[in-house]
Amino acid sequence: MDLVSFADIRDAARRIAPHAHRTPVLTSRNLNALTQAELFFKCENFQRVGAFKFRGACNAVFSLPEEAASRGVLTHSSGNHAAALALSAQLRGIPATVVMPANAPGVKRRAVESYGARIVTCEPTLASRESTAEQVLKETGAAFVHPYDNDHVIAGQGTAALELMEEIGELDLVLAPVGGGGLLSGSAVAVAGCSSKTSVLAVEPAGADDAYRSFMAGRIIPQTDPRTIADGLRTSLSPRTFALIRHYVAGIVTVSDDEIVSAMRLIWERMKIVVEPSAAVPFAGLLAGKIKLPCRRVGIILSGGNVDLDHLPWVT
Repeated sequence: MDLVSFADIRDAARRIAPHAHRTPVLTSRNLNALTQAELFFKCENFQRVGAFKFRGACNAVFSLPEEAASRGVLTHSSGNHAAALALSAQLRGIPATVVMPANAPGVKRRAVESYGARIVTCEPTLASRESTAEQVLKETGAAFVHPYDNDHVIAGQGTAALELMEEIGELDLVLAPVGGGGLLSGSAVAVAGCSSKTSVLAVEPAGADDAYRSFMAGRIIPQTDPRTIADGLRTSLSPRTFALIRHYVAGIVTVSDDEIVSAMRLIWERMKIVVEPSAAVPFAGLLAGKIKLPCRRVGIILSGGNVDLDHLPWVT
């Protein structure tokens, strides 16, 4: 299996440049003082569809040869990847089908529909999602775009860290969350290509710590019963992402849901921006004192800002 390279990420950056936002990097004197570090937040909550997922989906869709693209794209997802793929397909002018579980939040269904994708409903199990997607694939011949186990998706996700490094320059450390590993693995390749002096660390919810356990064991240990407020980080690593993580990532630390909520609220209050729980996870690791490597200048990827405002975690 060939691994995603720095050249692949540079190619992805050129490919998605006409479509993706070059998101801002924000700083906060207050949060710097709290952590005794100089922090640079790469704000993917300002990306299209409100999350970094657009980068990978866009790169995958616009990488397709014309003949394959004409048959459309397909995925199974109830999260940000569904909306990202739907919008990317709309921009290219090709059909998109998203297999979504029957219990997917209405707001996410409406977002996917607003970008013109067809939704096929399935039972809320992974087996049902996969079998339904397989049936649609047979019917349409569409190109299946996995949310993270896809080289073009990984390369696209890595463009966020590439932009961060290009804008800020030398950093001691870059922090990213980890779920399926697409953002982390792409970021790690991008950082390594820009600087041999910058370490990459992942932060993961303690209630969904398969990446941490896999990293320590040297083999993939699948997620079985994830329980965390960070719903975007409940997925398991794939062989592609794990191979890159083992090669490029210095380590993985875990944080509790209480630490995630505290970090999320602090970002809202001090930086005046909306981030989702998954996006707050890397900052939670720093805030909770879990990061031991030298970290004078730290880049933090805020992965997204799609929050159900009717169910904020600090409102009881």
